[in-house]
Amino acid sequence: MAKIKRIKVIILMGGPSSEYEVSLNTGKNILTSLDKEKYEAEALVIDKKGNWPAKPADLKNKFDIAFIAMHGPYGEDGTAQSILEEVQMPYTGSNIASSALGMNKFLSSQIFRDAGLKTPHSLLISKIDWRDNKAAIFKKIALYLERPLVVKPNYQGSSIGVSIIKNLSDLEQAIEKAFNFSRHIIVQSYISGREMACGVLDFGWLHSVQALPPTEIIPLAGEFFNYQSKYNPQGAQEITPACLPASLTQAVQRTAVIAHKLVGCRAMSRTDMILGKDNQVYILEINTIPGMTENSLLPKAAQAAGLSFSRLLDRIIQASLPKHR
Repeated sequence: MAKIKRIKVIILMGGPSSEYEVSLNTGKNILTSLDKEKYEAEALVIDKKGNWPAKPADLKNKFDIAFIAMHGPYGEDGTAQSILEEVQMPYTGSNIASSALGMNKFLSSQIFRDAGLKTPHSLLISKIDWRDNKAAIFKKIALYLERPLVVKPNYQGSSIGVSIIKNLSDLEQAIEKAFNFSRHIIVQSYISGREMACGVLDFGWLHSVQALPPTEIIPLAGEFFNYQSKYNPQGAQEITPACLPASLTQAVQRTAVIAHKLVGCRAMSRTDMILGKDNQVYILEINTIPGMTENSLLPKAAQAAGLSFSRLLDRIIQASLPKHR
């Protein structure tokens, strides 16, 4: 029997992002979990300055596809995607435009709102405006947004730089903190309720978008699902599938699928939401490259749907190969 030719995969990880270490964990988990009979994989670590140890054009000649295992700016905002497209290298996940849109929390939230989905009331603040018009911005926040408030960078992931503010006296410090990670930040009203995350898989052919079982996240350390909660096994209780009536499960899944399609995601996404006390679903943000570490939500949700991590990776790669685009 002829030996099946394995697909050659280069796993891209690292990069100039505050999520560098998370990316390394994602990449290593992917490398060890790919089906060895089907895939021949190697890892490539991009350093914190964005330097590649090999030229992208050379990778195109050696590998069939790049698996992007980077999170946050550079890996998830369309930058890495544009580098790969320039050399016509196939890659996993969303294209340049969808990646950039997904990383821009404020713009994507406006698109969600325009489509009739619920999002928290928010203001976008630039670093220049904050420097020149601090008093006016304070006044606008006090008039427009109900407290408590959430302050977060516009271009970040893993809840980096996020604060929950109950008193306006703490607002300035939270804003300065968020500006350490992004030139634009978001101040939005806090929605009280249950934290939900719902993954979506998109297999690249007609009517193939599948919402995974939702996960409810109950932080055990802190008020919300922050960086420490996400990557510390004892940081949060994650219930998959979430204990919800069928109607609310469907509402969460439907919202995740609509968000996935509005952003134009490919292969996968994860939408983070709040199920409010009014039983309405509020979108917080969409992730075009969800975490793939041992503690990450998407692999756990796939497992709950009967899909092993190895099979999940196989589906993502197959959906991203040119024949399925």
